[in-house]
Amino acid sequence: MIKVGFAFTGSHCTLPGLLGVLEKLAGKFDITPIFSESVQNTISRFGDGKEFMQKVESITGKKGITTLTEAEPIGPQKLFDVLVIAPCTGNTMAKLANGITDSVVLMAAKAHLRNQKPLILAISTNDALGMNAKNLGLLLNAKNIFFVPFGQDNPKDKPNSLIANLNYLEDTINEALKGRQIQPMLITYS
Repeated sequence: MIKVGFAFTGSHCTLPGLLGVLEKLAGKFDITPIFSESVQNTISRFGDGKEFMQKVESITGKKGITTLTEAEPIGPQKLFDVLVIAPCTGNTMAKLANGITDSVVLMAAKAHLRNQKPLILAISTNDALGMNAKNLGLLLNAKNIFFVPFGQDNPKDKPNSLIANLNYLEDTINEALKGRQIQPMLITYS
């Protein structure tokens, strides 16, 4: 069975919708959750991070990776065939593009990429077409980094915002494992 690291970052409004996606994927892939510090420690109007973690661990049947020291062996031990960051916030995207490894998720990504295996980003950020556009551009051209198809979810009220359509996540994983970016990558939300 394909081994998937599934890293969650702090786009808290996106997290509840990921549970259904995760349930569908859990029967097809061996999934290990990875939780950012923000997910672990935030209670927001979208829910309690600790409760979210419990739900994810129940779905996957695995305890999540929550510290830098737990994430570091991902590379040397070659733990995953593919690593997904969903949601991938603008902050995570910027740090990844600039080689900053100061969180659990970024350590997981760095450790995984050293094995030349696919890293999949499901972006969810209000500034992808603003200050973060340069980072998006860098990552679009990076080796072994693939994107879940994304588009502007609300161009009238949030013209710089991009969000991945998670209905394409399974297909993105399958294509990335073949070394291909799923197409079309840029989609229209209706």
